[in-house]
Amino acid sequence: MIAPRRFLPSINALLAFEAVARLGSATQAALELCLTQSAISRQLKTLEDQLGVALLDRKGRQLVLTDAGKSYVVQVREVLNRLAQASISARTNPMAGALNLAILPGFGMHWLAPRLRDFAQAHPEVTVNLSTRLNPFSFQSSPFDAAIHFGKEDWSGAAYLHLMPETVVPVCAPELLETPLNSPADILRYPLLHLETRPKGWARWLEALGVRDEPPSGMIFDQFSTMAQAAVHGLGVALLPTFSADPYLRAKQLVLASTQTTQSIGNYYLVWPEDRVETAALRSFKAWLTTQTDENL
Repeated sequence: MIAPRRFLPSINALLAFEAVARLGSATQAALELCLTQSAISRQLKTLEDQLGVALLDRKGRQLVLTDAGKSYVVQVREVLNRLAQASISARTNPMAGALNLAILPGFGMHWLAPRLRDFAQAHPEVTVNLSTRLNPFSFQSSPFDAAIHFGKEDWSGAAYLHLMPETVVPVCAPELLETPLNSPADILRYPLLHLETRPKGWARWLEALGVRDEPPSGMIFDQFSTMAQAAVHGLGVALLPTFSADPYLRAKQLVLASTQTTQSIGNYYLVWPEDRVETAALRSFKAWLTTQTDENL
């Protein structure tokens, strides 16, 4: 549902405000937008009256943002950029669709990206745009049509397509361990590498194998790729999803640190806003994904 008209300023007023905020001058904004200075001033007054808040203050010859203006201009620029991108897409390829997808870096790099060529060949009419996001966000205030989510079905306002559970394996540099450990508890004698978004990853892996000892603290990473590189350089044992570990294992940069593997408590999902009409691009992508998961291969 579109917001009430009183909360929707005109595009001209938003363009005038953004230009003045960036240039600090109504005169410069007028030159850029091919308007008169008085026209810019009228647009600014109309916008402030509509919002009921001062967005700009005059200091000498300069117009400077108020605190409210500083916050507002960030969101205005996002909206204008998204509108411009949508207009360009509609003009350059009106018969096709675009899917803006937020991905988790490890899953996107090692699982999704190698398969996307198959989707592109099956659906040349769809353009998939990828951006990395580590945590859930609001679809209402973002440009994304869907996202890859790991964990549980706890993304507010989202619909879900289950993709797969995550199987994890402990890996390390060959010089750290000559052969895999038979006892999971023995891994506690080695430095363990941790992922920021999975703070209990090692504890859950150990507990699933009957070991209730608290794992030692160690280096923390925000992505699997950087943690894997640290393991390659002998800094410790990393707990990686199989799709992230396999390339390093095949290249013999990493070896298995244990003979044990286990299912993670988390799953991968495709999520999308449940209150938004699905586009043809999203429907095509969802149908294709169901043919690519491990359960269907």
